[in-house]
Amino acid sequence: MRHVYFILPLFALLPLTLTGQACDGNLGENIFTAGDFGSGGPNIVPTDPGIAPGFQYQPAPPPQDGFYTITADMRQWNGTFPTWDAFPDNSNGQGGYMMVVNAAFEPGKFYEQQVDDLCENTLYQFTADVRNVLKTGTNGLRPDVSFLINDEIRFTTGPIGETERWNQYGFTFTTEPGQTSVTLALSNNAPGGFGNDLAIDNITFRACGPLARIAGAESISVCEDADPSLLTSDIDGDQYDTPAVQWQRSPDGLTDWADLPGATDFTYLHTERASGFYHYRYLLANGDVNLGNSKCRVISNVKTVYVVPKRYAIVDTLCAGLTFTVGTSVYGTTGVSVDTLVSSLGCDSIVTLDLTVVPDPGLVPDFATVDPSCSYLTDGSLLLRGVGGAVAPVRYVLDTTLRSVGDSLTGLGEGAYTYTLTDRYGCTTTGTVRLRSPNPFSVELGPDRTLALGEEVRLTTGASGPVAAYSFTPPDLTDCTTGCAGLTLTPARSVTVGLTATSPAGCVATDSLRLVVIDERRVFVPTAFSPNDDGINDRFTVFGDRPGAERIVSLRVFDRWGGQVFEARDLDVNETGQGWDGRVDGQPAAPGTYFYVTTVRFLNGVAQEYRGAVTLLR
Repeated sequence: MRHVYFILPLFALLPLTLTGQACDGNLGENIFTAGDFGSGGPNIVPTDPGIAPGFQYQPAPPPQDGFYTITADMRQWNGTFPTWDAFPDNSNGQGGYMMVVNAAFEPGKFYEQQVDDLCENTLYQFTADVRNVLKTGTNGLRPDVSFLINDEIRFTTGPIGETERWNQYGFTFTTEPGQTSVTLALSNNAPGGFGNDLAIDNITFRACGPLARIAGAESISVCEDADPSLLTSDIDGDQYDTPAVQWQRSPDGLTDWADLPGATDFTYLHTERASGFYHYRYLLANGDVNLGNSKCRVISNVKTVYVVPKRYAIVDTLCAGLTFTVGTSVYGTTGVSVDTLVSSLGCDSIVTLDLTVVPDPGLVPDFATVDPSCSYLTDGSLLLRGVGGAVAPVRYVLDTTLRSVGDSLTGLGEGAYTYTLTDRYGCTTTGTVRLRSPNPFSVELGPDRTLALGEEVRLTTGASGPVAAYSFTPPDLTDCTTGCAGLTLTPARSVTVGLTATSPAGCVATDSLRLVVIDERRVFVPTAFSPNDDGINDRFTVFGDRPGAERIVSLRVFDRWGGQVFEARDLDVNETGQGWDGRVDGQPAAPGTYFYVTTVRFLNGVAQEYRGAVTLLR
């Protein structure tokens, strides 16, 4: 339903919430217009603006230590540090830029600019919006920013906490006699490392003067045939010993303010009687010379005078089912209607309404969607390409946020996104567009295992879908990268096996298991042998469980008087064709007891010595 009440809207000034020394009176225009870092099309400014002494510009964020980036919205970056919050600049959705600084390891300046053509002996306010980039609870180093005038510290913020919100800091100072130029700088007092990363926006530098207002309510309504309205300046403060005033008017109360010729008194008489809104303010400075310098004057609040018209001609088109209200009358069909309206001021008005009601065409949105590539990623996107049946302009609201047709929203995860579309005539449709992630990709190595030294284990490497590549840790465990299902390992020692599997779509899954290897060295040395060439127990050697027992490093045999009768090195374990054949210098040794010393190397690299006696039988 649309309503016409013909009352004056109120334009309220937002209060300044400032940590530091705030201006007690009114402020002038922002002298330092570059302090909001501008606005533009790309999310990241591609070239170095050269505003950060000692820092390097990084157009591919996130910036590293000692680097900075000018960006509109961190949420649109390809990636950032896990401890950093992601947020837009502090311009209330106006598409402006901010400065994101990754602090250098040494404290120092990260911003510096010069401002010229100031007035001497004049009070100014220097402010900036500052935000700790770290997420709440990260507990990193906290930024601590100083504001400098001509390399002299005038104000320090103190440690800025991880609040995930912007804070405005600043102070006031007075220029010296003859001083018309200053260098503004911001310096970080804390060292770089884990934390101490910050964002800066809306750096302002303004003249500060007395409290300057237009007396009475900030808006008044008058009839076309009423008497002229007197506007009176209300100046509270003794900062200016010779105050000078210039009244101004604007068509919308926001821009295009123009001086009213000759309007330099402390009062101004509004005499216009044509219906409409008239927006007034005045400039205030200490003397006529300062009044002519935009960097030395302050601005009053805005007062709006609304002249209520005698006659209204309203032409509108509505979607079927909607109505248009004039006073107490409600209209919902096509036609021309004449109605009377008496305002709260007693102004008599005649309203002619030319209303056209059109059928609801049934708005049909054309969404292009890209689903997240993996269940854990937020790389989906949503684009409203157009709306069938709609009459432009179309109001597009997605999940309570106002968007524009043609905007591509990126960085989205799986979920249902509710939209409301309303065209020029008020025809509306509401619905939901869904982004769906693929099924979670997972991999399973199986339960932890306990093994004997040399025991072989088979890994399951089971995955919830096709696997394009495997990667195991430790890297020396295996070099298998594809087709690793059923992989077998023989670990030499206890180890945690890590597996990273990558799907054909690039999704990554990980798992691990613990293989506990019991260091049990199983070796058997015979106590007798019979070298009679019957093919049974003809040689004396060492036996063991392979591959746990890996190699016989050495085998030596001695007679009972300590004389060495046999020596061999680097023998195979369990090889009956190797070892001592019962001969000494090519002749059969006498039956009896002999003594041996052997060293066996195991799979885990341990070499162990064994000693004992063996009986030679004939």
